[in-house]
Amino acid sequence: MHARRLTLVPDRQENLDLSRTLHIAFASTDHKCVNQHFGSASCFVVHAVSAQAAHFVSVIEFSPSPRDGDEGKLAGRIAALRGCDAVYVQAVGSSAATQLLQAGIFPQKAPAGAPIPLLIGDLQNRMVRNTPAWLAQALACKRTADRFDTMEEEGWDE
Repeated sequence: MHARRLTLVPDRQENLDLSRTLHIAFASTDHKCVNQHFGSASCFVVHAVSAQAAHFVSVIEFSPSPRDGDEGKLAGRIAALRGCDAVYVQAVGSSAATQLLQAGIFPQKAPAGAPIPLLIGDLQNRMVRNTPAWLAQALACKRTADRFDTMEEEGWDE
């Protein structure tokens, strides 16, 4: 399976707190709403989302593949989502959900046709209040990974 990625290179440094920023993928054919099943998704739109801001990061497109139940294609999709903390899909099979979780990506089911900006807004609200367990865990993993960068920036004095 061939994946093609288009990544936006910002012309300025984004002022996002990386320890509180998640990369969220959305299965979408039109880049506007969630309308695809994980296993047959032809495109994922990735956004960086914090409680205060969100911005487009990249689009991942896959070459067409038959809906034949071949689970081998899941590995390519999951590998392409490396670095994402969650993926919003219209539907996801149990095997795919298990593999996503093993890769540290939380699968989230969205209503058919749910607008991506609405899902981002809901996620931002949940980052501040009523944080579900998966989101708390994803944010905790970010803080743990980023703490070593922070320690390095602070320097080491003996």
